[in-house]
Amino acid sequence: MMNKTLQWSIASVTVILLCVLSYLFADIPSALWFHALEKTLVFKVFYKITLFGDSVAYLVAGLLLFVVFLKRNPYWSNWGLFLFSSVAVSGLSADLVKYIAGRARPKLYFNNALYGFDFFHWENAWTSFPSGHSATAFSVAVIFATLYPRWRFTALFGGILVALSRLVLAQHYISDVIAGSFLGIVSTVLLYNFYFKSKFDASRQNKI
Repeated sequence: MMNKTLQWSIASVTVILLCVLSYLFADIPSALWFHALEKTLVFKVFYKITLFGDSVAYLVAGLLLFVVFLKRNPYWSNWGLFLFSSVAVSGLSADLVKYIAGRARPKLYFNNALYGFDFFHWENAWTSFPSGHSATAFSVAVIFATLYPRWRFTALFGGILVALSRLVLAQHYISDVIAGSFLGIVSTVLLYNFYFKSKFDASRQNKI
């Protein structure tokens, strides 16, 4: 079997290649297609779905779980810290890359025919890459998929729906969503393997 370093290297190269190909050939046509859905029922449905990619609720929930169960139940305390840490790390990483990359959001293409990168921007219109909502959604999805394997397909499907919502709402390009989703996955997997796995193994018997 391939070792994990090689697997992650292959996955990273694949994601980079997909992002480049999407940037060159798929981002603009797909954004225009989704933009045409703006006044449809599909748009309204995904407008609700995209709310599940907002990081604030997860950060607050994670912090509350950690504090409330810190001295009462190690399992749920670790659960809260895992949720908070995963969403925070993926979100801060996405924000850092957004600032450095300075990629124009689709609305700048629709209104001003601006497309591409103009490094070191913090304005919302220039923070398209990567998708923060997608990073958050997949961070949370991977947490559930890891801790509750029986529900992994449901959890990952939920992550996909939130990521797709960023395309349907024309807030991001496909390459933004691919990169954000991968960032959320990597952040959560690394946090689990290097810190939280041992914590959950030690406290699982105390689970309610």
